[in-house]
Amino acid sequence: MTPLFEFHQQQTRRQFFGKVGLRAGNIALASMLGRDLMASSVHTSLPELPHFAPKAKRLIYLHMNGAPSQLDLWDHKPELARFFDKDLPESVRNGQRITTMTSGQARLPVAPSMFRFAPHGQCGRWVSELLPHTAKIVDELAVIKSVHTSAINHDPACTFVMTGSEVPGKASIGSWLAYGLGSESNDLPAFVVFTPSFPAASQAQALFTRMWSSGFLPTKYTGVALRGQGDPVLYVKNPAGVDPSNRRAMLDALNKLNTISHAQIGDPEIQTRIAQYEMAFRMQTSVPELTDLSKESKATLEMYGPDAQRSGSFTHSAIMARRLIERGTRVVQILHRGWDQHNNLPKLLRGQVEDTERACAALIMDLKQRGLLQDTLVVWGGEFGRTVYSQGTLAKDNYGRDHHPRCFTMWMAGGGVKGGVEHGETDDFSYNITKDPVHISDLNATILHLMGIDHRKFTFKFQGLDQRLTGVEEHHPVQALLA
Repeated sequence: MTPLFEFHQQQTRRQFFGKVGLRAGNIALASMLGRDLMASSVHTSLPELPHFAPKAKRLIYLHMNGAPSQLDLWDHKPELARFFDKDLPESVRNGQRITTMTSGQARLPVAPSMFRFAPHGQCGRWVSELLPHTAKIVDELAVIKSVHTSAINHDPACTFVMTGSEVPGKASIGSWLAYGLGSESNDLPAFVVFTPSFPAASQAQALFTRMWSSGFLPTKYTGVALRGQGDPVLYVKNPAGVDPSNRRAMLDALNKLNTISHAQIGDPEIQTRIAQYEMAFRMQTSVPELTDLSKESKATLEMYGPDAQRSGSFTHSAIMARRLIERGTRVVQILHRGWDQHNNLPKLLRGQVEDTERACAALIMDLKQRGLLQDTLVVWGGEFGRTVYSQGTLAKDNYGRDHHPRCFTMWMAGGGVKGGVEHGETDDFSYNITKDPVHISDLNATILHLMGIDHRKFTFKFQGLDQRLTGVEEHHPVQALLA
């Protein structure tokens, strides 16, 4: 006996006639409305959203997976030079937990940054010599020096940054936004992900799909990962001998069968399947046009740098991010691996920065030139920071840094963010926050606020709870960052 047959047998007569009548009417209505009208609802927003007028319509999230060192990039601590190779004072650490990678060291020697810092922009922001291109756009950035998190190891920390929880299975921020706000394009996904190449010598952590998963939300809100090698999407091209009209006819027939199945069973995953098939068909036309950079100006390509047309590079992903949001995609996420410098930090960090920094700055300038920055929110950062003390051998020109969740630096730009500001302060060792702490969930609340969403009202019922991106504890948008 099949499960579907058992299901029908267990229905009452009232249930049977009620469902048949209503659902048969739905099928007839859908047929009368036509395929195009049905397909146009692929990326609709929730009727109650936005809660208020948004400052940002789109999000580009630049995630530096592995944790960039705030001490060597943004958190200038010139007085640390006199503490070189001295033990980190216990009054600073204050018994706080550290990872097993350094807890067994006989000493925790202080390692000041070997890189020079200088003030830049009208705001006078102190920026590391490693960031020459970013230094030119600091007046567009809100630099947050007091971000902190609860997790001390990569996987739970990355999961926390992207889903608001260390526990796997929750929805990612991109999926939340795709679910709540939909998209302005029906030819491209609402949420797109890139996982570009990274320097070969990097100490790279694994990336897990939970960072762009829809979790408990319907699966059609999972991020679509575009490939860096070969076709951006597998099987985006029709097989030899199959033309678009044949593919369209096959898809229409399949959608009718799936619609009948949904009317009989009511499984929401069937609706997801219908939407995904329709999106796949549309992407056969939209993706080749999206990835064709032949119409990009020479000046634009030169601004991004020599890797602009190298598919799979971070630079190429940055240009693609701009092209996607131009075409109506709601969220683009770029996850760049290799920022985990436990040793040989000066060399490895330089390689990571050289692979990404020019493109990040170019993206901001490109968006601004096109009038897109004002309503496109760009976020840059990792999952935590790095310790002031050295892991392993310490020398003037070489050191490593362990994980440090208690304070790290991120920046935001565009989309209602106040440019040229610096928020939060840390102590002399960039170890503890001394002013204006910003929890990761406060940051996510800020992102939602800029997108016109009250994070406290944006929920999804799952396992008997009203799930939220920002969790059940009290968190707030950071008002000082808002223009």
